[in-house]
Formats: sequence, C-alpha cells, structure tokens
Amino acid sequence: MSDDHVYLTLAEGHEDDARWAYGTGFEDPLHGVDTTVPEGVDATELAALCVALADDALVSAQRLAEWTTRAPELEEEVALANIGLDLLGQARLLYTRAGQADGTGRDEDAYAYFRDAGEFRCVRLAELPDGDFAFTVVRLLVLSSWRLAHFEQLAAHPDPVLSAIAAKGVKELAYHRQYAAEWAVRLGDGTEESHRRTRKALEQVAPYFGELFTAYDVRDEVVAVLRQVVEAAGLPMPVYRPLPGSGRQGEHTEHLAPLLAELQSVARAHPEATW
Repeated sequence: MSDDHVYLTLAEGHEDDARWAYGTGFEDPLHGVDTTVPEGVDATELAALCVALADDALVSAQRLAEWTTRAPELEEEVALANIGLDLLGQARLLYTRAGQADGTGRDEDAYAYFRDAGEFRCVRLAELPDGDFAFTVVRLLVLSSWRLAHFEQLAAHPDPVLSAIAAKGVKELAYHRQYAAEWAVRLGDGTEESHRRTRKALEQVAPYFGELFTAYDVRDEVVAVLRQVVEAAGLPMPVYRPLPGSGRQGEHTEHLAPLLAELQSVARAHPEATW
C-alpha cells in the first residue's frame, strides 16, 4: 500500500478542511450559540467531560511546544507548533465551557494554571516526555485518531456549546491525524534506523492504549486507523498490555508535575498579572 493511498483514505469525509493556518480561521465557533446548559444535560458531568478533554489538549500542546528549536526541520517545527496551537485553542474553549457548566465561573486560566497535578484528568499518554521524533509522531497519531473519533461523536452532543467546539475541532484533528500518518509511514518505511525507532515508539505507547478506550465506544474505529497506517509503514501492530491506573481518575506518571511546574510558573509567580 502506498503512503499516498493512506493519506487519501484517511482524508475521506474531510475534503473541505483547511490545510493552511491549521484551523486558525477568523470565524468564532461559538457565535450565536446559547450557553445555557440544556434541560436533560447533567451540568456536573458536562463540566467534568470538558475539563478532561481540555486537560488532554493542554498537556499535549505543551509537549508539542517543547519541539520548538528542536524539530528535524524548520517546516516540521512550524507544523508541530501549529498543531499545538490548535489544541491550545480547543483547551481554552473547553475550560471556559466547564466554568459555565459547573457554576463556578472559573476561567481558562484558573483551570490551566492554578490546579495541581492530582487535579488534572488528562490521559497519561499525553504527559509522557517527547523522546525522539518517531515517538512524538506515533503518539500524535494515536491521540489525534482517538480524539478525532471522540469529537465526531461529540459534534452531535445535546449541549450546543460542546457540539460547536467539537465540530470545529474535527477539522483540526483530521489534519493532525493526516500529518502524523504521513510521518509514521515515512519513518516506518524509511531507513533501517527510522524503522527501528518507529517500531520502538509503537511499543512504548502500546501500554497506554487501554486507558483510551475505557469510556467511549471508539476503539474499533481507532484501531482500524492505526492498523492501516502501521501496515503501510511495514510495521507490526503492537500488542498492548494495559497498565493499571487512569489519568482520568487523577492517577498520573511522575512526568506530569514537572511539566505543569514549567507551564504554570509565570502565572503562579504573578497571579494578579494581566497582559
């Protein structure tokens, strides 16, 4: 299977997605959307869902930002930075919705900068250190495939705000997945060294697969995407043995606290600052 075939297949249903500026258009996705929590929607559950999805995006964006000045090429540095900005934008919208839904009125800064690691609900795969470029590509492939499947479902959520956020995110995530798939095939089907590193990356992320499929019925869809890409890359599909614990329950790796310490340092040093 050629890599071009993989990209075309993964892009089906997303033909009109923007490929430049990576979803940073000028249209407000929430323009005209009623922010009242609809009857029949549990506000507490809605807020918890928004926080978890926002935490995934915020932590992933921070990891991608760490590639600035370190990416293999300038073009990839720009691409990874823009993917991180997409995720940061999703996090901002989701945190804002969480503050509206839970009645606290907390803003995005309160969620992002003034919670400790044990209060975060991101999946643990997002918080692992970057490692090499192959690991970042494989992790991005897994997380973007998983998040895209979620957001496609959430676009029909009864809460109109979450639905609008998800609909906007689908376009961004389709590009994230395509970018990661393209690089996974290039690396897996490249040199002996790039093949080795990509295979190792798959083995490293595999133990964290199980946590991704505990709450949502998207496993078959995500596994099908991963299988398609790894086969095109000439790689074996990894066998995963799920690790105990869950980031959704506040059980994290030792890597999250240092990441947050760096992310939150300026805000905590100057809590009343505005700019």
